[in-house]
Amino acid sequence: MQLYVGCAQWTHAAWQDRQPDSRARLRGYAEWCNAVEGNTTFYATPARRTVQSWAEQTAADFRFVVKLPKTITHERRMHDTEAELRAFLDAMEPLGPRAHALWIQLPASFAPAELGALARFLRQLPPEHRAAVEVRHPAFFDDERSARQLEHVLGRVDAEWIPFDTTTLFAARPASAAERDAWTRKPRVALRTRALTDRPIVRYIGRDDAGVTIGGWRRWVEACVDWLGEGRSPTVFIHTPDNTESLVLARRFHEEVRARLPELEPLAEPAPREPMTLF
Repeated sequence: MQLYVGCAQWTHAAWQDRQPDSRARLRGYAEWCNAVEGNTTFYATPARRTVQSWAEQTAADFRFVVKLPKTITHERRMHDTEAELRAFLDAMEPLGPRAHALWIQLPASFAPAELGALARFLRQLPPEHRAAVEVRHPAFFDDERSARQLEHVLGRVDAEWIPFDTTTLFAARPASAAERDAWTRKPRVALRTRALTDRPIVRYIGRDDAGVTIGGWRRWVEACVDWLGEGRSPTVFIHTPDNTESLVLARRFHEEVRARLPELEPLAEPAPREPMTLF
């Protein structure tokens, strides 16, 4: 039984007291969380030696959910991307078992009519790589037939559908500059909580008020309790608009699930430094 938690990034100005080695920020982050979103790979495929350093800073059971480059998903929309995909997978190879899933985040304009391209792309992935897909087109959330079609495409290759829960973010008007910015950039789609595989992945964004963020994730605590009871191994990423407290909030989420399931192994304790608290 294992629950993985993490954030959208592994370094932040507000966390520097928890990451004293500026050359190994990831190592400091990995003392607090056991998973991370690999967002940087969306903008460019990193050098293999850079990825090797990521592996060296993390334990073998640490999880990376690495986002495919935008050249594959957004610019070419998964057409004629064999060379780019090979280069990306070669760069990621040093992660070994840490590469939990290939995160295929599709643009909001990617509609149900394009599912054929997604199906072909998923079939060409090497079997040792699991895929997790994030869609943002409203039809996948509002039209039951489109949702079933996507689930069928994903089910054929044991791929997961990643929900990005923004309901807490949009539940009230923005109260900070970071929240106003998030309102302009984050997707506003219907909530989805169904897992398709034994390794569901959730992206949850709250507010800059930690109490509101905690109140909004109750459904995911319940979902993780159920999934763990079913033998699944979920990964939950905690976001806030400014992400200042997300490192601590991710651990808080793990603690809340463990309070319901005491048999869940606790996260390792970070190296003792100055107290880092929510309030």
